[in-house]
Amino acid sequence: MKLLKLSGLFLSAALIVASCGPKTDSAVEATDAKEVSATDNATELAIDTEASQVTWVGYKPSGQHNGTIPVVSGNIKVNEGTVVGGQFTFDLTNLQILDLEAGSEMHGKLFGHLQSADFFDTANFPEASFEVTGAEAYTSGVVTDAEQFESDNTPKSNSEIMVANPTHLISGNLTMRGVTKNITFPARVEVSEAGVSAEARFNINRIDWGVSYGDEATVADKAKDAFVYNTVNVGFSVKANQ
Repeated sequence: MKLLKLSGLFLSAALIVASCGPKTDSAVEATDAKEVSATDNATELAIDTEASQVTWVGYKPSGQHNGTIPVVSGNIKVNEGTVVGGQFTFDLTNLQILDLEAGSEMHGKLFGHLQSADFFDTANFPEASFEVTGAEAYTSGVVTDAEQFESDNTPKSNSEIMVANPTHLISGNLTMRGVTKNITFPARVEVSEAGVSAEARFNINRIDWGVSYGDEATVADKAKDAFVYNTVNVGFSVKANQ
């Protein structure tokens, strides 16, 4: 496989990143949504939904849960060996919980709570989406970690979960619960004659998308096991075929 080639525009941006690249803290910075660039001359490759998924890990002081969310549609846009755009949609109503036995009482309670208005509010917002707004060469040293409330289940930091040997910083608009925020994270992107693959793992602050149940900001007023960490580990594994 050959690594994703950069256009002259992206190379110029990479030089800027090397000197003052974006920093991530306990979670990637969420900013206002950004405009998506035109990709009129790009080739559109369909997402392989069977080979693509979103992963998640949520934490509270007394435990943690993890699972997957299926990717149901999307595409990656390529122009002369360079990824210039793309988007994918994932189905929150079919979210999977992997650390609890399916059909068990605890599994049912957690699944129902995650579907409720306390979390994803899938009755009103059954899907979430991500749309690429930019790509730059990855430069080492652009990831930092912040202190978090210490417990037996402190969330893993960005530097602990990020993919090995990232090649790029990917920016895009993440939409959940009707809220769209732009985020930037390290990713490993590869292009071959067979298609495109991209892997990324990073943290988000769920509060930025209005998921405020058990907000840890008021931890001083709560018992240690009565809040949910705002930091959530997220992973993207996406493939698109020629």
